[in-house]
Amino acid sequence: MSKTSTDANPIDIAEKLIACPSVTPATGEVFAVLEAMLKPLGFTVDRFLAGEAPDGPVENLLAWRTTGPGRHFAFAGHLDVVPPGNGWASDPFRPEIRGELLYGRGAVDMKGAIAAYVAALHDLPEDLPGTISLIITGDEEGAAVHGTLALMERMAAHGLRPDLCMVGEPTSSRRLGDVIKIGRRGSVNMWIHVDGVQGHVAYPHLADNPIPRLIRILSAIDALVLDEGNDWFQASNIEITNLDVGNPTTNVIPAAAQARISIRFNNEHGGAELVDRIAAIAAAEGGRVEAKISGEPFLTEPGMLSDMVAGAIRDVTGVEAELSTTGGTSDARFLSRLCPVVEFGLNNATMHKLDEAVALADLRDLAEIYRLVTAKALAS
Repeated sequence: MSKTSTDANPIDIAEKLIACPSVTPATGEVFAVLEAMLKPLGFTVDRFLAGEAPDGPVENLLAWRTTGPGRHFAFAGHLDVVPPGNGWASDPFRPEIRGELLYGRGAVDMKGAIAAYVAALHDLPEDLPGTISLIITGDEEGAAVHGTLALMERMAAHGLRPDLCMVGEPTSSRRLGDVIKIGRRGSVNMWIHVDGVQGHVAYPHLADNPIPRLIRILSAIDALVLDEGNDWFQASNIEITNLDVGNPTTNVIPAAAQARISIRFNNEHGGAELVDRIAAIAAAEGGRVEAKISGEPFLTEPGMLSDMVAGAIRDVTGVEAELSTTGGTSDARFLSRLCPVVEFGLNNATMHKLDEAVALADLRDLAEIYRLVTAKALAS
């Protein structure tokens, strides 16, 4: 495929993306820059806005190229970044190379990975059969309401459904290639409310203190052992993350008490099941529960896809990758509904930190790994 060295250089591409401020939810210039890179490579590009305030509008980009019958391989990622914060050594949205590192917000999470994939596209054989798509959102670091889910609807409208998918999240821990994510735990937050009757502490018979009932609820929840973990997942855990009675005085029994819990759960549970279980505990003490399920757990069993990625890592870096399900959630939790999905990307040591930076050598190696994975996925 015809190209200039700049077009195919992941470092140059990363610099162009980092130079576009795109704090979540992202729209605008950064998507235009990516679109301009993909169209000369023969991709059809569909950019669209989804959602309204407070969680939108969000811009998303779906791009695809078909060169004949065959497998559909998708690369997914996000162009939105977390706010940079104060105290950077240089402008977080003015990419700067110092030594062997490229600095800038999004260098690792995850404009660097998107840059590496775009660079990889330049070096694929022109006659490689099948379909390649890029599923790129501006809404992963925030509410994640109008991003990948909206892209999945858009894909269905275009008649696109991948056979295999790789998400470019920064999974590497100590060095590039040491960790591939093949699954993630689910996440649910719950707000527990207990109503009482406000009154004077000297006349408790005229009031109903909700705090003891909330304490009993939380004690019962804290005593729960959801599971012991399994072959691929650590044990599910429940954490109490907030308590609030809103009572500034010393002589008033409050009218209500609230608590918040967060559960990270493995594939032995479903979000709705856990909500029902906690709601039953709360109801026994007159409490009620509101819940938000952020994502269900998923597992891509080790096999063809993880073998392809691990093999490419080994060929480029010599590293033997560990298959893991640790960490927080990602948009792979949505894409796993469509096809087998794994996550693999840069070293995550500086993601979301001041002076976020990526090693130049890692960008080059990641582009080559992505090229090998894509070529093997389509040629198989």
